[in-house]
Amino acid sequence: MPTSDQPSGIPGPRDTPSPPGAAEGSGGSGGAGDRDGSRGPNGAAGSSDGPGGAASAPVSPPAVSPPPLSPSDVSPVPASSPTGKPSGYGVRPGTAAAPSVPAPVPPANPWQRPRPAQPGAFARVRPADPPLIGGGTLVAVLVTGVLSALLLGDGIGINLLLVALPAAAGAWLEARRAGRRARAWTLTWAVGGLALLVVPALLDAGWPTFLAVVSAAALGSLALHGTRSWFGVLAGSLGVLDAVIPGIGWGWRGIRARATGSRARWGTALRTAAVAVVLLLVFGTLFASADAAFADLLGDVLPDVSLGEGPWRFFLLAIGVAGALAAARTAAAPTRWDGITVRPGRARGRVEWALPLIVLDVLFAAFIALQLVVLLGGYDKVLEETGLKPAEYAREGFWQLLWATLLTLVVIALALRLAPRGGAKDRLLVKGVLGTLCVLTLVVVASALRRMDLYVDAFGLTRLRISVAAVELWLGVVLLLIIAAGVFGARHLPRAVVVSAAVGVLAFGLVSPDRLIAEQNVQRYREGKAIDITYLQQLSADAVPALDGIPDERMRACALQVIQSALLDSDEPWYATSWSEARARDILAGHPVDPVRTSCDGGAGGFDDSSDRDPAEPGPADPADSEYDPY
Repeated sequence: MPTSDQPSGIPGPRDTPSPPGAAEGSGGSGGAGDRDGSRGPNGAAGSSDGPGGAASAPVSPPAVSPPPLSPSDVSPVPASSPTGKPSGYGVRPGTAAAPSVPAPVPPANPWQRPRPAQPGAFARVRPADPPLIGGGTLVAVLVTGVLSALLLGDGIGINLLLVALPAAAGAWLEARRAGRRARAWTLTWAVGGLALLVVPALLDAGWPTFLAVVSAAALGSLALHGTRSWFGVLAGSLGVLDAVIPGIGWGWRGIRARATGSRARWGTALRTAAVAVVLLLVFGTLFASADAAFADLLGDVLPDVSLGEGPWRFFLLAIGVAGALAAARTAAAPTRWDGITVRPGRARGRVEWALPLIVLDVLFAAFIALQLVVLLGGYDKVLEETGLKPAEYAREGFWQLLWATLLTLVVIALALRLAPRGGAKDRLLVKGVLGTLCVLTLVVVASALRRMDLYVDAFGLTRLRISVAAVELWLGVVLLLIIAAGVFGARHLPRAVVVSAAVGVLAFGLVSPDRLIAEQNVQRYREGKAIDITYLQQLSADAVPALDGIPDERMRACALQVIQSALLDSDEPWYATSWSEARARDILAGHPVDPVRTSCDGGAGGFDDSSDRDPAEPGPADPADSEYDPY
């Protein structure tokens, strides 16, 4: 603003443009500010060492316009934009700032990848990567792989248990390193899984052995995860498969980390192992050549591995290593399957929910009342009215009742999902309606088992009949567990159902189904009933002790000649031979069967007798009979 003694047209100190470098405050006129911001008279900013700081400062000369900027005055130094990021060009000190030009916005790229989606349910329950694998675990994994390659290529027996023990030890070591404690349910799963692997060591039959091995693998996976919900139990029983590929990478990273900087130790270990192997081969060969008994001992103890089996043995080695690594990694960092919750369905009203179930209860009660009438003396009357024979009545009823039991469990599950959840009255209604349905279904299970008993008494026991009877019995146990859960709480119900299934599989294997089938049919023959020798020939070595007790020598020879031929052709080593096979060999060695002198072409002796005939009809049954049912 101009002062009173300034001529018009001459700009005052504030109107005068600042020359270059005025911001530095060195030797400037009155228009330049000082460092401490003090003001001189007349409103001019002054400085203690500048000429404009005096009270009677002369009038500033007219300002001279700065020369235009040349390209050399502009430097490509990035200047700060309002957002804090470089934008445009910077300006050399001493020059006027050039106006900033906003950077052009690039067009949207249609081929650009979309942003990653939010983590799903499975990503939230997956743990962080565990630390590097421990040294003891590596040893256990290596032992598992070697035992798999040496023992599993010759058959199934106690070798499965021998392979599982080091794998379980490696998993235990990793769980301990991760700070996990063994809880009661974890020990239950682990002990149950190892106990199920005893079944292949005892039985020769393949079908109960298969059930036992699959159940053992499921229990082992549950022991590694430790779950309690329905979804957790179902997913946890298969969850170890999810760790196979990550486990291989985890093991490889651990080996590389341990190999780095310790090559001298690895070389020493390899040299020591090589020297030991050479010494064993040299002196073992010499001793075996010197003594035939020692050679036989080595042949029985050591696996028979030939060069042609190399690819198969390497595959078994890889399977063993991968399985042990998956188990160890799961033990170190298990997936928390319980974190995935299944939301209950929309609660229904009391009438909408209860009315269909009450109608179903009434239907079950009417059916059970009729069954009681039949059991109390109306059996003959029912057969007379229906025109069915006792065996036909039993056969046609069992399968329908089995399906009725299965569908009832499905109905109970859906009803619990849609049950009203308003308060104590709703809970009492749910327990009353579903509890009644469970009790009535138990009576249906008993009726089905009674029909199967009549069926077996008429036609004999077979593998299918004993299997479905065992399943029906287990379904009855599940119904009892559901009733108990309604009384004491359903917290442990999922795990209790799995335990009941595992106990059932173990018991089914320990009782030896083929032995029971043979014993029941031999007892039928002693009672004067016909048996199906052709079917008995299909049984395993588990049935030899029972079939050896057939009174008729020709029928005994016909029942045992197929099993004896299979045992003679088998040269399985000790670790792939079951206890039943060893016992059958001993029995047949003491009382062998002469296949040359034995003729099993049928005839009046009943060698082709069908087990499906009416007991009231005398004589052997004809396989072409309309009642024949080999199942």
